Amino acid sequence: MLSRELRTAILQMAARGMAKRAIARELGISRVSVRRVLRSQQSRPPGIERASKLEVHRDEILELHRTCRGNLVRVHEELQVRGVEISYPTLTAFCRREEIGQKPKQAAGRYRFVPGKELQHDTSPHRAKIAGHQRDVQTASSVLPFSGSLFFESFPRFRRFECKVHLTHAVTYFDGSPDQVMVDNTHVIVLRGTGASMVPVPEMAAFGKRLGFDFVAHEKGDANRSAHVERGFDFIENNFFAGRSFRDFDDLNAQGREWCDRVAHRYIHSRRARPVELFALERHHLEPLPRWLPEPYQSAWRIVDVEAYVRFDNHHYSVFEDWIGREVRVRATLEKVVVEPPRGLGKSRKQSQDVEHRRILLPEPFRITVPGHHRSRQRKPTTEQELQRIERLAPEILDYARDLRRRTKRQPTIVLRHLLRMIREYPRQPVIDAVREAHHYGLYELDRLDSMILRRIGTDYFRFDDEPEDDDEG
Repeated sequence: MLSRELRTAILQMAARGMAKRAIARELGISRVSVRRVLRSQQSRPPGIERASKLEVHRDEILELHRTCRGNLVRVHEELQVRGVEISYPTLTAFCRREEIGQKPKQAAGRYRFVPGKELQHDTSPHRAKIAGHQRDVQTASSVLPFSGSLFFESFPRFRRFECKVHLTHAVTYFDGSPDQVMVDNTHVIVLRGTGASMVPVPEMAAFGKRLGFDFVAHEKGDANRSAHVERGFDFIENNFFAGRSFRDFDDLNAQGREWCDRVAHRYIHSRRARPVELFALERHHLEPLPRWLPEPYQSAWRIVDVEAYVRFDNHHYSVFEDWIGREVRVRATLEKVVVEPPRGLGKSRKQSQDVEHRRILLPEPFRITVPGHHRSRQRKPTTEQELQRIERLAPEILDYARDLRRRTKRQPTIVLRHLLRMIREYPRQPVIDAVREAHHYGLYELDRLDSMILRRIGTDYFRFDDEPEDDDEG
């Protein structure tokens, strides 16, 4: 088929009066081709009109496309079952040409971003290796579109509290606040409406005012409006998380901050500059932060359980035992959990102080105990401890005490304590003699042993002189 250039040359040469034979000789083509071009008088090559083998099955394909929910693989399988022998690429080409299941293409919009005007914020789920396990994490990212400066953090979950924490850390990282924060109609921030009619939650609107920005949302379906932050998630997934492992969420976010500092120095060809160079210009257009930036926190009321622990976010934090059964207030930031003392405690007591714990972000339940919160529990003495006391007081009867522990039908600890009481209360020698005799004859009843000891004490240690006989009277 002759190209557009050759057809245009043929028409121009014929218009100057050249013969068909001369045109064919000059261009190196056949006279038949020259005649066809002159007959059509069209410089555009004619299209190849060829009927598709699937044209007769068009209605059938439309029906299957609807019943198979747009899955062309299933449409191809059903066509083969019905005896239509075609390849899968032929089916997909036919559907593209006939616009079956195809959305009309639209040109991407072009947006102009001025320095310091906007910050784009969004979240995305990722998988990270934390503490030796693959875990689901929610990654929150913020990007300044003008300079391309990126900041992100990961959390076990993403609620309004985590949103406040991230945006506070983001404006602190950029050392300034933009005029507006573009969000993706997220329910964490949006109360109702979408796009230009979006109304933020009053709590989040007040939070944004404190930091100096307003929340705005792009129109529904206009994902290109926040393309800068969306593109950054792919970069984070395939560059930061790939091949890295972390001890905990603190380690993950610390490494993420270092990574953001490092990638800000890479050269971006589309911008013809490095993000750190453009940010040097943009930072002067950001609103300065308040002199005091409060740290976001969660507040909740809890009842101290019978074990003197307070449960918060599936973890148990220890408090003083005197707080058992009382209602306490818990204030939790991203890094620590503070339990305020219950009302009615004396201010001079140690238990009236706040209890502070390092916050655990992992989803598995943990029990955190601070030394000094709970009184020490004295363990009941064991028979070994009783035997050690007997050995220290009367080592001569240790063998008998061991046999007594083994042969007695009563509680061994109680029996050994009874024997210890005999050693402490009675004279030493009668006890040793009685125990040796009992051991010799295999007597292990302490009542009989007690009688044997008392008999020896009465005859050996309490013998009195004979009283003088009374004189006979008259």
